[in-house]
Amino acid sequence: MSERDETLEHAPLGRESAYPEQYDAGLLFPIPRQANRAPLGLDDAALPFEGEDEWHAFELSWLDAKGKPIVAVARFRLPADSPSLIESKSWKLYLNSFNQTRFDSRDAVAETLERDLAQAAGAPVTVALFGVEDDALAPRALPGECLDDLDVSIEHYTPTPELIEVGEEIVEETLHSHLLKSNCPVTGQPDWGSVLIRYRGPRLEREALLKYLISYRQHQDFHEHCVEHLFVDLMARARPERLLVMARYVRRGGLDISPWRGTPGERPPTPLRLARQ
Repeated sequence: MSERDETLEHAPLGRESAYPEQYDAGLLFPIPRQANRAPLGLDDAALPFEGEDEWHAFELSWLDAKGKPIVAVARFRLPADSPSLIESKSWKLYLNSFNQTRFDSRDAVAETLERDLAQAAGAPVTVALFGVEDDALAPRALPGECLDDLDVSIEHYTPTPELIEVGEEIVEETLHSHLLKSNCPVTGQPDWGSVLIRYRGPRLEREALLKYLISYRQHQDFHEHCVEHLFVDLMARARPERLLVMARYVRRGGLDISPWRGTPGERPPTPLRLARQ
């Protein structure tokens, strides 16, 4: 396991923690994005992309004014230009601090979440609450062509942008793979995911692209920074006119994370949840 970054020294990730029984906004642990962006040549003051980090929380519960438990699924959206991301275990502990806390209304819960998360991230965060049987939570499939059945030989399991190849033909297409895997930068636990790439530009060679995506298999980084790494490498090697990179990571600890980054004006497909989320 790689040496723990100094920005994570006091994070709850990777340590045993007692679950809180009462609401505590102080549990949220922000991590400055710039520390991980600097090695990619990214400057927070002039980012080459737009984007969001979309989270779903499937283990959200609180008490109503009479003490009756309420359960919901929450969707959060943090802007990619927020100064900080929020470490996931601290987020889980924070959400669990709602379990024995009374709120007067559903709106009061949403307002509390928006306030606390925005303070931690350093930018406005949007919150939507869903009933557990809401049709909006039904799993869907990624659009575009899946690369996973390509017959390829793999030699690299750490990011290898040199694998990316393009042809001369200019195309506009959407490709995806469910073979994305990276590892937690602190615990080394596996993070499984699916990745979608939509672009207009020189045609990406499919076998080479799949090899490149698989090369993240032993890479240790946060989900958000893996997507930014993918975006930067594809822009540098393929030079597309337009590019969208979206990853939808498998749920862990009741939370899933789905970051996307795109050139100005690009937006992700209609909000969706995959079967593994």
